[in-house]
Amino acid sequence: MKLGIHVSQATVAKYMVRHRKPPSQTWRTFLKNHMQDLVSADFFVVPTITFRLLFVFVILSHDRRRPIHFAVTANPTAEWTARQLLEAFPWDSAPRYLLRDRDGIYGEKVHEATEWLGLREVLTAPKSPWQNPYVERLIGSIRHECLDHVITFDETGLHRVLKSYFEYYERTRTHLSLEKDAPIPRTVQPPELGTVVEFPEVGGLHHRYERRAA
Repeated sequence: MKLGIHVSQATVAKYMVRHRKPPSQTWRTFLKNHMQDLVSADFFVVPTITFRLLFVFVILSHDRRRPIHFAVTANPTAEWTARQLLEAFPWDSAPRYLLRDRDGIYGEKVHEATEWLGLREVLTAPKSPWQNPYVERLIGSIRHECLDHVITFDETGLHRVLKSYFEYYERTRTHLSLEKDAPIPRTVQPPELGTVVEFPEVGGLHHRYERRAA
C-alpha cells in the first residue's frame, strides 16, 4: 500500500506465511525471561520414624537456584504459610512473581500476604508439577542427597538436617545450569594455593574440597 500497489487484504491474509509456533511465549520462555524476578514455592512431606507427617515449605530463587527460605511444621495452615512469606521477604526484598501450585493450603491469608508484599502469584495448571520445575528439582535433590539417608525423629531434628543440607547446597554443590558453579559463587583455587583438603558436610553425607597451604 505504501508503494502505491493496491492489494486486497483478504488476498494478503490468504498468502501470508503462518508460523507453527504459538502466538505467545512458551512456558519455558516465560520462566527464562523472568529468571531474575521469579521465585517458586512448594510443600513436600517427610514421614518420621513414628509415622507422623511433617510438612516442609521451601522458597527457591530462580536466578541462582538458591533456597531463600524454608520452614517445618506438623500442622500447615494458610496463616502459617503467609507468615513464612513475610519472613522470607523483609524490607521490600520481594521479587515480582511467585510461582506456586493450586494446593488448598494457599488460602486468603496467603493471597493477602502476597498483595502486601507486591508479589504477583503465577499458578501452575492442576496436576502439572512440570510447570514448577526448579523447585521440584530442588525437592528431588533434597530427598535423594539427604533425606533418603537419614532417619527423621521430630521437627527440630528435621529442621537441623535441612539447615545443614541447604548450607551445603548453597555454598558447595555445583550446578550445570550455573556453569558448574554453586548458588553462592565459588572462586577457582589453582594448584599453587596448596594441597587439596577435605571437609565433611551434612554429617559426612557430602564433602567440600578446598586448597590450603601446607
